[in-house]
Amino acid sequence: MKIAVGSDERTYLTDFVVEELKKKGIELELHGPLAGEPIQWAEVAEKVAERVARGECDQGILFCWTGTGVGMAANKVPGIRAALCADAETARGARKWNDANVLAMSLRLTSPIVAKEILEAWFSASLEEEEIPNIERVKSIERKYSR
Repeated sequence: MKIAVGSDERTYLTDFVVEELKKKGIELELHGPLAGEPIQWAEVAEKVAERVARGECDQGILFCWTGTGVGMAANKVPGIRAALCADAETARGARKWNDANVLAMSLRLTSPIVAKEILEAWFSASLEEEEIPNIERVKSIERKYSR
């Protein structure tokens, strides 16, 4: 599995999450200040989202101060279903019921302990088959307004 990880700033939390992902044996592609690029939240979100949408990375993880900006920007890229998650149950639900492919987290609000719980929930959950019609409906809404 290959994950694109980006943030508009490098913090203790971003370093912690990168190390947790490495411990899981996940291949990482870093963006923004995590890779030494001084870019803002909208640009880093677009970069990560494009990598996921093109299939060059399986999923993405994004950070900004609230997590809201990167989530909003990522969701502008067709094919992206970014979810802002502040707890493990939201992360689990985002994967199970929404087939989210980009995880957004708040640098301000998320502690390393909570981030670890979010990652565990995110990577242990998978889409429930009965939700496929809903995901297809979301895709059709996206196509309708992308023209």
